[in-house]
Amino acid sequence: MFDEFKNAFQRQNNSHVQLIIINVAVFGVLAVLSVFSKLFDFTPFYEAIHEQLAIPALFATFISRPWTIISYAFVHDVSGIFHILFNMLAFYWFAKLIIEYLGNDKLIALYFLGALAGGVVYLIVFNTIPFYSEHNSLIRMVGASAAVYAVLVAAATLLPDYTFFLLFFGPVKIKYIALIYIVISFLGSVGENAGGNVAHLGGALMGYVYVKQLQAGVNWGGWITSTLDWLKGLTKPSPKVKITYRKTEPKKPAGNFNKATQEEIDVILDKISDRGYESLTKEEKEKLFNASKK
Repeated sequence: MFDEFKNAFQRQNNSHVQLIIINVAVFGVLAVLSVFSKLFDFTPFYEAIHEQLAIPALFATFISRPWTIISYAFVHDVSGIFHILFNMLAFYWFAKLIIEYLGNDKLIALYFLGALAGGVVYLIVFNTIPFYSEHNSLIRMVGASAAVYAVLVAAATLLPDYTFFLLFFGPVKIKYIALIYIVISFLGSVGENAGGNVAHLGGALMGYVYVKQLQAGVNWGGWITSTLDWLKGLTKPSPKVKITYRKTEPKKPAGNFNKATQEEIDVILDKISDRGYESLTKEEKEKLFNASKK
């Protein structure tokens, strides 16, 4: 099982599975801690950990735990299985579309942007609107729903007429699925899970805006991709300096500078699959174009 999890993080275009594994792993650890804390009458230990991961509604409490605006999106209610199950199923279906049409990095950026948007809207609403702020000192929120809504609405914005075949309903365009999700959350924004539903709407708005900005040539998630690449670079060992001597190769004719080998073409195709066509440099696009004419 460990090898399977390890391989999941080594495959390309697999960020949707990686994010699901992280969510399930966090759920499993917290569920085990919850059970043992109840068995041995040590619930304050579990509650203290949960408190550090859930995002509080009271802004004065949040500023003492600012990391919760991200951590909450990887934590689910451990009292039952359905919260995480429905979130991860919906995420898997729609995330595959985002990876296929926008690339791996765009999905990761969208997940984090959806979580941030949901958390920000949640904090604003619960600290400014009297209906919500009456009891905000007692409210905490967990769940990947805001991030999932961002992915769902982004997919529906990008491919509104793409069709899913649903059990009992048959073919349904995903724009209608997204609309139903949004309406349900809007109606629930004054219900028992008001905080969660408000965050859903924030994530949905981010999903729509993110795709519209991409279509206009603006990538709102570029800073997230750059940050994650930088963090990955910190974990890689620095290559040893190696000095080699070789004969100077004759210069290639000027007309062949943009011709690529098959190996270079494979690297370019992998980059498209991972980050999308717009991530290519001008030279890479020329090489790909010239290769397509052979």
